[in-house]
Amino acid sequence: MHDIRAIRENPAAFDAALSRRGLSGMSSEILALDADRRAKILAAETATAEANALSKKAGAAKAAGDNATFEAIRAEVATKKAYIAQLTAEAEDEDVALRDMLMAIPNLPLDVVPDGADEEANVEIHRWGNPRNFDFAPKEHFDIAGVKPGMDFETAAKLSGARFVVLKGAVIRVHRALSQLMLDTHVEEHGLTETWTPVLVKEDAMYGTNQLPKFAEDSYQTTNGWWLIPTSEVTLTNSVAGDVLEEAALPIRMTAHTQCFRSEAGSSGKDTTGMLRQHQFEKVEMVTICTPETALDEQERMRRCAEAILEKLGIPYRTIVLCTGDMGFGAQRTFDLEAWLPGQNKFREISSVSTCGQFQARRMNARYRPAGGGKPEYVATLNGSGLAVGRCLIAVLENGQQADGSVELPAALHPYLGGKTRISAEGALV
Repeated sequence: MHDIRAIRENPAAFDAALSRRGLSGMSSEILALDADRRAKILAAETATAEANALSKKAGAAKAAGDNATFEAIRAEVATKKAYIAQLTAEAEDEDVALRDMLMAIPNLPLDVVPDGADEEANVEIHRWGNPRNFDFAPKEHFDIAGVKPGMDFETAAKLSGARFVVLKGAVIRVHRALSQLMLDTHVEEHGLTETWTPVLVKEDAMYGTNQLPKFAEDSYQTTNGWWLIPTSEVTLTNSVAGDVLEEAALPIRMTAHTQCFRSEAGSSGKDTTGMLRQHQFEKVEMVTICTPETALDEQERMRRCAEAILEKLGIPYRTIVLCTGDMGFGAQRTFDLEAWLPGQNKFREISSVSTCGQFQARRMNARYRPAGGGKPEYVATLNGSGLAVGRCLIAVLENGQQADGSVELPAALHPYLGGKTRISAEGALV
């Protein structure tokens, strides 16, 4: 959420930053509502002071036995109180309206973020590995012979409908091994604290990490008001909601492996085959809570944590900076990691690492107490996939496929598979 004081102090800068995201002239509407709200608060305070002064006069008139004056003043006080109540109610309504307005406005991009309307303006900043030269036409993951026995879309459709999959046998073992490799690497090598969190959260938590109100249709809500998390960014970040942390406790670096749920609203016709875009999937998430001054360094650190997983697995990838038009609602800057998928002959997103500055912290009221003293300040929050497990599985299967339909598995996974090194063309782990 945005700081109303910053908008008051420099509305031109606020509008200029939002214009880079395709929004224009928003400060005038915000400030008009804010000014009216503040004027009513001031008027209510002034009227309250006047009513208090009149009450004293009424008391003096009653003590003097002047009932006519007392009754006249009392009637005037009653009128003032009704006016105060009206002003207060209107100011409270406008306060809610102002908060809702600020909640619906995306974060401001950093100056270093490239301008652009869509993904065509994203900028590649790093590339690792070389796509393998196949002596046969590589297939997409769901068409590889050795994968087919362990990737069942028909049964999933019978159970749940489209965009679900049943994994079994060798495929699910590789999937589980990937998540374990990610967690072990982040904990043992990257110093993140492993955390296990609920997948059902209160509405406040969804507001805190800006899934609500704008993206309600992208998430699932239960009949009793809980929301299914689209990623454990929601739970990990909101773990400090309402807290005042000591600066010495920062940064807090966490990771969690959870089920995630997305309705994929608006994705009709996109990636309808295979398991690239599912309603239910798994991710190993990374979240950092830090001081605003260290946030950009932490984003670079998180980016390297995600890249390291792909490098361990030998998956060619590229890192891009998203332009203003392709960046997520809560982000100030986002790095996307895109893994090479030979079956599609293209790079596809496998991780996004974003810094949100103090945007989410204001929504959650998450603060820290500076070591040098002074009043508490809002923390900075960052989140990133480390990685999306299902998409990583796709990358491993497609990059390791062989002409006979078997799949050679990365050496980093062998210890997690009991020393097994590949999936046979018949679908067995061997």
